Amino acid sequence: MKPSALKLLPLERDFINSYQGYFPLEERPFRRMADKLNCHENELIDTVNKLKTENTLTRFGPLYDAARLGGGLTLAAIAVPEEQYEIITVLVNGYPEVAHNYRREHELNMWFVLATETPIELTHTISSIEKATGLKVFNFPKQEEFYIGLWLNLLDDGSVTTLPVPDQTDNKSERYTLDDIDRKLISVTQAGFTIERSPYQTIASDIGLTQSDVLLRLKSMLDCSIIRRIGAVPNHYRLGLKANGMTVWDVEDDTVIELGNIIGQLDFVSHCYQRPRHLPVWRYNLFAMVHGHSRDEVNLKVKQIKSILGSKCKTHDTLFSSAILKKTGLRLAA
Repeated sequence: MKPSALKLLPLERDFINSYQGYFPLEERPFRRMADKLNCHENELIDTVNKLKTENTLTRFGPLYDAARLGGGLTLAAIAVPEEQYEIITVLVNGYPEVAHNYRREHELNMWFVLATETPIELTHTISSIEKATGLKVFNFPKQEEFYIGLWLNLLDDGSVTTLPVPDQTDNKSERYTLDDIDRKLISVTQAGFTIERSPYQTIASDIGLTQSDVLLRLKSMLDCSIIRRIGAVPNHYRLGLKANGMTVWDVEDDTVIELGNIIGQLDFVSHCYQRPRHLPVWRYNLFAMVHGHSRDEVNLKVKQIKSILGSKCKTHDTLFSSAILKKTGLRLAA
């Protein structure tokens, strides 16, 4: 493993390692965390604000699952002619429904995530992008989710590894019906929390609730996985994981669920899905995102996946990202 050029203080490293989830749902959450990290509450608040200001954290707060919110969510791709790439990027990024957009090394060279309030809006947005760009949008909706989550482990020597994301609650509940107040709460927290002594009281004051009601609603959404986790989102590029390979595999449809569950358990895989083929342009149906310090490191991990799949995989490819064109996140209207 290659050490990161970014040098973190011990408290910064310990905070990131411990709180990419598990942010306490209580009146003074930073005081609870400071006790566990053996520091003062104000020192920890200053540390987290510094990490956020320096973009070592891209955000801090709840990570919402768009599908469980009842919205539309998909991965899409376009084959953009090189001479049009700049203008097409501006057009695509201009859609607020586009959350992430990456340039990848393939004939399909622009890949973006679309998130909408409703599934029908997703269809309309894809049609609108096709009309605006004059290019076909290949739609790759999730058919099966085998794993999602990237939890970084920062070591004393500056190197970074990845770990499976631990379960965030012991009391999973399958049912929770969102009301208008919940949606207002989602709207004001989706960009993250204010890093201060009483962030939940600030949220409550902003939307006319009690702090207790905010905490109860957030816990209910966490328990039913509308919120995946609450905590810090580290900038893995800044911390040294600069190589991002979307590995794609052509396996038999009747084995993809079995194989996806196996690949999704690898500690270096952050996302693993079954998605549709688009023959003859796209023959792959199993997607696994792999991160590393370098392309060589990613390629070694790809070899591990290839070894596991063996003869069950007909062919595969790795689409490295060469540019981040847009990266925001889920945004819902109030």
